[in-house]
Amino acid sequence: MKRRSLIKSMCATGVAMGMGISLRNSWAAGDTIKVGVLHSLSGTMAISETTLKDTMLMLIEEQNKKGGLLGKQLEAVVVDPASNWPLFAEKTRELLEKDKVSAIFGCWTSVSRKSVLPVVEELNGLLFYPVQFEGEESSRNVFYTGAAPNQQAIPAVDYLMNEGGVKRWVLAGTDYVYPRTTNKILEAYLKAKGVAESDIMINYTPFGHSDWQSIVADIKRFGSEGKKTAVVSTINGDANVPFYRELGNQSISAEDIPVVAFSVGEEELSGIDTKPLVGHLAAWNYFMSEDSAENSEFIKKWHAFIKSDKRVTNDPMEAHYIGFNMWVKAVEKAGSVESDKVIDAIVGIETPNLTGGTSVMLPNHYITKPVLIGEIQEDGQFATVWKTDDLVKGDAWSDYLPEDKNVIADWTDPIKCGHYNTETKVCSGGQNNG
Repeated sequence: MKRRSLIKSMCATGVAMGMGISLRNSWAAGDTIKVGVLHSLSGTMAISETTLKDTMLMLIEEQNKKGGLLGKQLEAVVVDPASNWPLFAEKTRELLEKDKVSAIFGCWTSVSRKSVLPVVEELNGLLFYPVQFEGEESSRNVFYTGAAPNQQAIPAVDYLMNEGGVKRWVLAGTDYVYPRTTNKILEAYLKAKGVAESDIMINYTPFGHSDWQSIVADIKRFGSEGKKTAVVSTINGDANVPFYRELGNQSISAEDIPVVAFSVGEEELSGIDTKPLVGHLAAWNYFMSEDSAENSEFIKKWHAFIKSDKRVTNDPMEAHYIGFNMWVKAVEKAGSVESDKVIDAIVGIETPNLTGGTSVMLPNHYITKPVLIGEIQEDGQFATVWKTDDLVKGDAWSDYLPEDKNVIADWTDPIKCGHYNTETKVCSGGQNNG
């Protein structure tokens, strides 16, 4: 009897081995579906990214309360790439090869996303990226739930130009791919609108930059030449704190030279004295102050999860909320967490956003979003001063760069390409590393 049992066991093992390694390593072999959470919990970007880790833990907990996904509970696998861009790639490989996560939610800076991208594509993983960025990219394996330039930067400039009468422009950013590419697009856009090159000042500083005295003095001087001037800020991370402090030190008010920021939200404002910032602006697709039933419920759940009614919500949190719910719906539609099946299922998936609308995953793997301009208040919240009437479709390739004017991204049949020239009918990949 023992011999028969042993033979039976050996046969079963042989069958399993014959089915390949995938049986042992696949998510189906485990008790949970693993979800990767890839956000900096230390270093210069921790000020922004730690909250996104907590957001993902909340969303996963909420989904598990609903019964999980495909009959299994979700398990968060949290790693800390520590604001170290090469480490993002290492942690991504670890999540996909060792931990066997079915999807990754993470990154903030574009340099971290660019570091992760080749690993995700090589291993056919899924990355949901929740932060505003420069566009000029579309990958089959990435879903961009943050704003493209036409969903943030371009509308912000239009607002300042049309509503504020701005004639001179300071494009101030942290020195990496997102600010440089966004400002390249904005410079082309401003010149197309008739702005002279002499009325555009561009400045870049390293991550964590703290000495803003001379730069702010230059901005003040540039804005004192008789034309209404504004700062378009792509300054990222904790460098924003001394930047805004120096604006106050040099008595630059929003009435004098307004700043519109693309990377300053409620989370960043919660740690600083906002009095000198009152009246300055930010362009996002969500504000905590937005009045909707969905937003009220989200804030209530957030405060309960984080055990503090003082913690704020912000735009990238909403982007994770949208991306996570789209992934869940795509997995349910596909009946699988297998990457290829989820990719095929996700285009066209709709889910409510937190401003009262419905966002859709587009064929280029961007989503539809409203655009909001908010004015900073003393309590660190934003008062919405302008909002698009409809949701805006994210554009992967800017119409304002000559080389991209005829380029689209479409991951559905028959194109299935991230960089497709509609004139030449040629597909040449999905990203522009230049």
